[in-house]
Amino acid sequence: MTSVIYRPKKIRWVAGPMAAAVVILFTVLSFGLTGNAGFENSQATFQRGDQLAMIGVGILIGLGVLAFCRPRVAADAEGVHVRNVIGGYDLPWNVVAAVRFDRNSAWAHLELLNDDQVPVHALQAVDKDYAVDGVRALRALHADATTA
Repeated sequence: MTSVIYRPKKIRWVAGPMAAAVVILFTVLSFGLTGNAGFENSQATFQRGDQLAMIGVGILIGLGVLAFCRPRVAADAEGVHVRNVIGGYDLPWNVVAAVRFDRNSAWAHLELLNDDQVPVHALQAVDKDYAVDGVRALRALHADATTA
């Protein structure tokens, strides 16, 4: 086994359509921003810029939803490279004590020699067998690297 790459599966099926739905919803809502701003004696009215801003907010929220597709774990004989929703880690195998996937955990963890834990969001419990296969592959690479 030379190298492996894993990305979450089910979240990608959910995040893509949800991001598109958010953008469509905010676009439809933007067309409702016309006329008076909602106050009885107000001189303020909605302008084209307000509609564009509403669409822009929808796009930003949609991009935020797509951020959940970002996690990835790549490992080879030298080490493991973890990219989570926010942040990432590049660790050699000699600092990793174990690859853990506890029964009630939402995702796998790398237990480090200094008792820290690094979450691996790419291997999520909702992906079931795919995540278990990923943990087994990481454990095999870890075992090969520590015995060498």
